[in-house]
Amino acid sequence: MAELKAEAETDPGEEARRVQAAKERAARERKERLEAALAERETLVPKMERRKKGSSENARTSTTDPECRKMKMADGGFRPAYNVQFATTSGSLVIVGVDVTNAGTDGGQMQPMATQIEQRYSQRPQEYLADGSFVSLDDITALGRNGITTYLPIMEEEKKRAKGIDPYAPVKGDSQEVVEWRRRMGEPSSQAIFRERSAAAEFPNAGCRNRGLRQFNVRGVMKAKAIALWHALAHNFQRMLDLNRRTILELS
Repeated sequence: MAELKAEAETDPGEEARRVQAAKERAARERKERLEAALAERETLVPKMERRKKGSSENARTSTTDPECRKMKMADGGFRPAYNVQFATTSGSLVIVGVDVTNAGTDGGQMQPMATQIEQRYSQRPQEYLADGSFVSLDDITALGRNGITTYLPIMEEEKKRAKGIDPYAPVKGDSQEVVEWRRRMGEPSSQAIFRERSAAAEFPNAGCRNRGLRQFNVRGVMKAKAIALWHALAHNFQRMLDLNRRTILELS
């Protein structure tokens, strides 16, 4: 209070200048976000046109965070969001890969994550388990050619059975790796391995949500990824304590 009173007496215009500078900064930042949103919209137009001709007229981007995309939420609604990806070991439940994208689908995310794991640990995962949203024949082919065995569910398996179609039979145009994936998922042993996915994937997701990873308070993919990395570090630190405690109990 003393400082404000002294300022009012010595320089009455200082507060007005601060207010004006804040207004100008806010206007400048909004202008930058609007320009970024328009630029991001231009990148969406060709993608939407490839999916459905004429749909690009409805291309929209967020003026609050131009890099995020409107995605379908668990409650059935659609809101601007980011797609957070965690790769977790099925045994220790340690997070070994983190990514944040603005893609509204998980399809096509396996290969980049496998590459990240290889770069981080100088070795490829031997097996890759993922749910049906990750099914991408290109990814299955690429991972298979790199010696990674994939375990993903066959899409519309029950519908195919109802029509008398063998869901594990090869389909015209399949690569050899996709043919092997279809055959593999028909084996009881492979189905047992795939069932490990649920615990490995849901445990870290639930933990990060319990620690507050429900909404980003930052803008941009890079900053959102930084938040996701902090959560992964917190998760892995807790896993280190739990695994050390378990080892001590087993040795005692």
